[in-house]
Amino acid sequence: MLNSETTESTMRLKGDLSLLSVVLFGLAYISPGIVVTMFGVVAATSGGAAPTAFAIATVAMLLTGLSYAKMARAVPGAGSVYTYARRMLDGRIGFLSGWAMLLDYFFIPMVGWLITAIYFHAQFPEVPKWVWLIVSVGVTTAVNVFGMKLADRVNKVLMFIALGSLVLFATLCVVFLGKHGSSAPATDALWNSGTSISAVTAAAAIAAYSFLGFDAVSTLGEEARGGAKTIGRGIIGCVIAAGAIFIVLSFVMQLVHPGAKFADVDAAAYHLKVQVGGKTYAEIINFVTIAGSIASCIALQASAARLMYVMGRDGALPKAVFGNLSKKTGTPVFNLLLTAAAGVLAMKLDLTTATSFINFGAFLGFTLVNVCVIAHLVRERRQGRSLNFFSYLVMPAVGVAVSLYLLTKLGHVALQIGSVWLAIGVVYLAVLTKGFRRPAPEMTFDDDTTATDPVTA
Repeated sequence: MLNSETTESTMRLKGDLSLLSVVLFGLAYISPGIVVTMFGVVAATSGGAAPTAFAIATVAMLLTGLSYAKMARAVPGAGSVYTYARRMLDGRIGFLSGWAMLLDYFFIPMVGWLITAIYFHAQFPEVPKWVWLIVSVGVTTAVNVFGMKLADRVNKVLMFIALGSLVLFATLCVVFLGKHGSSAPATDALWNSGTSISAVTAAAAIAAYSFLGFDAVSTLGEEARGGAKTIGRGIIGCVIAAGAIFIVLSFVMQLVHPGAKFADVDAAAYHLKVQVGGKTYAEIINFVTIAGSIASCIALQASAARLMYVMGRDGALPKAVFGNLSKKTGTPVFNLLLTAAAGVLAMKLDLTTATSFINFGAFLGFTLVNVCVIAHLVRERRQGRSLNFFSYLVMPAVGVAVSLYLLTKLGHVALQIGSVWLAIGVVYLAVLTKGFRRPAPEMTFDDDTTATDPVTA
């Protein structure tokens, strides 16, 4: 989470971030190593065609990335789905998009804790996974409640460490294939007898989780050299770079382990590391991953709690409950405990279901960004200004269709919870606006509320 010192530093860097820096920032938020963690789930769901699922997800994210780039130019400065929807559509729609974002933030720490527990359990299988989950939740919550400030993550350093780890792992996979070959043709990794369009698109809906964070680039509008133009290029470059990493790495992993059957899909990454590099390599990398994941969980939980606090402070959530800081620690203790309680729910969930909660809100947000581009086209034409019809209507319309389609491919539990959450948001908005007769309250989405994915390299 970005602290006040970081914010001040960012302000001093105004106009100094290059295109490369912006792309690296986005990659650091995405955390490219997430592809390793997600491989087992994506491969199992797709019928053994993980790289194809990641390719489809890349195309889907690129369509939305192009729309983010257009909105970054249309609405200069720090932006978000909430900002764009409020400006281009309606304050009430903006509020509901922010409400959907809250669902994302609320469950992102749960996924981080679950991933940490999976890695712990893979290395120490004699201890039940739920024990590691409780330990992870307890440790990070204690750190956040007592206000212990960890050094702010240095995005470029973390990204280069992650990329270095991925390059090493990919190299070991290639060396393993050189010695032992693959038990199936290379084309089977892209499409095989166990693959179907339905399976691959369902896997792509899960794989899209790996891209979450690229939209964080849109918050750098005031710091980038070249402003909105650089931000637009940075978003697109970030999606392309991440997609290339995901596709290539999942391809070599699928060659090492053809098919869709795993002893434990959630822990497939650990077992693949043992297979190509030996147990010592796997354990060393696993400890690095665990340490990074715990540190990331601290930031994820703090970000979620911070978001609820600023929403409470702004009146978007009950101020008496969410808008208070502890007098002793200066932290939003109730919000932290609430996210911890949600994290405990992961004891009953697998990684597929947990990530689908996050993707529900993400796909809704991506849909709205594409709709905002179309709304921007309509506004500009009404004012006599002409925009490219294909770029500002056809492409975002396809983006809307793809995002909604991927939304329908999520699990039933995620769809039910997401729908209930939205219904609650509508009722709550009606109460806040006295039957929609008053303007919707404005939420604050500061840079320091931006959560990232767990470090999973």
